[in-house]
Amino acid sequence: MHSINAILVNSFTMDGKGGNPAGLVLNADDLSYAEKLKIAQAVGYSETAFVSRDAEVDFEVSFFTVTDEVDFCGHATLATFSTLFNNRLIAVGKYRQRTKAGILEVSVEEDGRVVMEQACPSYLQTFEYEDIAQLIGLPIDILSSTQLPIEVISTGLHDVIVPVPSGYLDKLAVDNDKLSEFCEKHNLIGMHVFELNYSESEFTAGCRNFAPLFGIPEESATGSSSGALACYLVKHVFKDNKSHDFVFEQGRAMGCASKLSASVKLNSGQVTKVEVGGFAKQIGQLNVSLINGVD
Repeated sequence: MHSINAILVNSFTMDGKGGNPAGLVLNADDLSYAEKLKIAQAVGYSETAFVSRDAEVDFEVSFFTVTDEVDFCGHATLATFSTLFNNRLIAVGKYRQRTKAGILEVSVEEDGRVVMEQACPSYLQTFEYEDIAQLIGLPIDILSSTQLPIEVISTGLHDVIVPVPSGYLDKLAVDNDKLSEFCEKHNLIGMHVFELNYSESEFTAGCRNFAPLFGIPEESATGSSSGALACYLVKHVFKDNKSHDFVFEQGRAMGCASKLSASVKLNSGQVTKVEVGGFAKQIGQLNVSLINGVD
């Protein structure tokens, strides 16, 4: 039996509070899939990141929920590079991480803010209002009043982006069983629901994210979905073929408000870069015992 140290980090904090907790294991080169999954389950957060050496880029990073491996995780990426920086394992600068979503660039700024590149968007499919209304407990006429489409967009993970009218974000009643069945049927990770804020607000939109198929009833900050939402807004709301910077709030309904920034760069109307950024704070550690020979 041997022990693995998992670092516990809150990502996308707002003024040092809130955020979304992630686990982080450094020097994970010799860990098997089963061992990583057991560690992620012991940590119990929505995702745990595992950092390994890579011959071509700076790091290889894999991401595990409590049920399975996923291709990418924004808040666990933020946790990873913030922790590396705060422990002086890396300096200010740009780095490249290998993930199952591709090789992605991550920048660390002098104040400790981490900005991560995401894959350029894939616009995959749309759904009718009646397909979604029953999943989130809103009447069809309320959901359709936004006159905005419901679309699956991926900048690393397949999420369905769902707009709701202002004032309805906190009124959702998500059916976890139906949403899990829906996501499994359509090869989705989860659902990212947002309401646009008024222009005087610090935040472009308030958001909620649900991924019960992967053991996440609700998540307080979702980096990958924030990149997808930023691409959605550029395509369907602003539609001016210009680059945009956004700030999103997430986790308010969970009493764990988080702040996420996202930017989309365009060239000749095409998205050329998607970035999501924020701050993180280490909150503790957990030692996980592994039995030698776990497959």
